[in-house]
Amino acid sequence: MKVGIVDYEGGNLASVARAVEVLGYEPLITSDRDQLCSSDRVVFPGVGAAGAAMEALEKANLITCLTQDLEEAEVPCLGICIGIQLLFEHSEEDDQETLGIFKGSVNRFPANAGISVPHIGWNTVRFDPSTDLPFLKGVGAEEYVYFVNSFHVESDDPNVILGSTTYGPVTFPSCVKGRNWTATQFHLEKSGPVGLRMLKNFLEG
Repeated sequence: MKVGIVDYEGGNLASVARAVEVLGYEPLITSDRDQLCSSDRVVFPGVGAAGAAMEALEKANLITCLTQDLEEAEVPCLGICIGIQLLFEHSEEDDQETLGIFKGSVNRFPANAGISVPHIGWNTVRFDPSTDLPFLKGVGAEEYVYFVNSFHVESDDPNVILGSTTYGPVTFPSCVKGRNWTATQFHLEKSGPVGLRMLKNFLEG
C-alpha cells in the first residue's frame, strides 16, 4: 500500500510517518500532486498557524489537489490536528479563508473561561455508538486521546460529526467524516493504542 503524507512544510510530518511505519506501511512524504493522487491513502497532518499553512499549501500548488483531485481519484484522506481545521471554510486564526471541504468555521477557545489555552493533554472523545464505520472498528464509545489545540471546529451539520470533545464551556467536533475525508482534532500518532487503532483502521478500512 502506498501512503502519501502531504508535505507543506508543516510540523509533525515525521511523527505521523513513523506511526505509519510502525503499522507496517511505507509512507511517502511528498508535495507532488501526481504522487498523492496515485496513493492508496493520503494523510494530511500538521501543526502551526492557519495563515502560514494555507500560504504553504498555495505555494506548493496543493489547494486543488486537496479540494478536488484526490476526491476525483477516489483516494481516502485523513486530516490530523490542523489537518481538520483547514478542511473547514474559515479560521478565526489569522482571519483566514481555508479549504471549504466541510461547512463550518474554526474559532479560538474563549478567554477568561477558566481553561488553559492551548488545550494540551489527554481528553475524552465521545463517539456516536450507532456509528458503524470501519474507522471506528474496535474503538469504544468514549476514549482518551491526546490534544494540542488553541482553536476548535464549529459545524452546524450533525451528519459529518463522528465524535465530540468538551473542554471547559466548549463542546466541539473532534472527529468528522464527509466526502473522501476523515479528520481528527486529536493526534492519532500520540494517542497510544487507540490512536494507532484508528490509524490502522483508516489504512486498512
